[in-house]
Amino acid sequence: MASIADFGGLEVLEQKIDELWQRREQLSDRDEYVRGTVLSVMELLDSGRLRVAEIGPSDEVIVHEWLKRAIALLFRVCPMEHTTAGPMMFADRLPPKAGSADVRVVPGAYARFGSYLAPGSILMPSFVNVGAYVGRGTLVDTWATVGSCAQVGEHVHLSGGVGIGGVLEPLQASPVFVESDAFIGSRCMLIEGARVGRGAVVGAGIILSPTIPVIDADSGEEISRGHIPAWSVAIGGTRTRSFPGGEFGLPCALVIKRLAEGERYDKVQLNDLVRDHGASL
Repeated sequence: MASIADFGGLEVLEQKIDELWQRREQLSDRDEYVRGTVLSVMELLDSGRLRVAEIGPSDEVIVHEWLKRAIALLFRVCPMEHTTAGPMMFADRLPPKAGSADVRVVPGAYARFGSYLAPGSILMPSFVNVGAYVGRGTLVDTWATVGSCAQVGEHVHLSGGVGIGGVLEPLQASPVFVESDAFIGSRCMLIEGARVGRGAVVGAGIILSPTIPVIDADSGEEISRGHIPAWSVAIGGTRTRSFPGGEFGLPCALVIKRLAEGERYDKVQLNDLVRDHGASL
C-alpha cells in the first residue's frame, strides 16, 4: 500500500482525489493506479490517522468532503471480491476490516475496511460501515449499526438496536456525531447531522435529526434542532401542532435533567428518573 509520502504529502493526495472525482464517470476497476490512490486514503481512515469529520475550535462540526469523495470512489474503482469468515461468505467491493489490536469482536460483528476501531472498543454482533470512527473503550451493543462516516467518541455505550445513520452524499452533509462518555438508549435512531454532546444520556427510542426540536422540559423553550446538549438527560416526547385536518403530535426530544460536567451517570438512578416520565433507557 502506498504511503502519504509516495503521493507528495496529504495536500497532494487530496488534490489527486479531487481530480479523480471530477472524472469519476470515466473511471473503472481496471486502473490499478487509481485504485491504489483511493485505497491509500482508506488505509489512513482505517488506521485512524484521518477522520471524515471532527469538532472544530468553535465547537462546530467540520466535514472533510474530500474523504467522503474518496469513499464514494471506492465503489467505482474496486472490483467485487468474495471473502469468508467461518461458515459465512461475503461479496463486497470492500474487504472486512483486518484485526485491530486490543479490540474485542464477538462473532456476528462485522466492520468494513476503512472504518476505525480504537483499542479497547467492543463490538457485539453489530455492523460498522466504511468511514466510521469508533473511539477507545466504546461498546457497540447487539444489533447496533454505526453507519458510513459516523463519528463515535470514547467510552460511549450504543445500546442494543441503536441505528447511527450513515451519510456519503450530499458530500457537504454532516455525519452523525456522538461525543465521548455518552449513553444512547435502545432502539434510538440518530440520522444525518444529529449530534449528541459529551456525557449526554439519550433515552430509548428517540429519533434525532437536524429537524427534530430539542426542548427544555422545565421551561418549554427550544434548545436546538437535532443536538442533545452535553451532560444532559433526554427522552422522547411529542409537541402538538395544528394542521387543517386537526391537531397532531410531532416528535421532539425533552431534556429532563442536567448533569454536572464530568458526572458519571448511575444507571439505576437514571432508570428511575426516566421511568418517572414514562420513558426508559
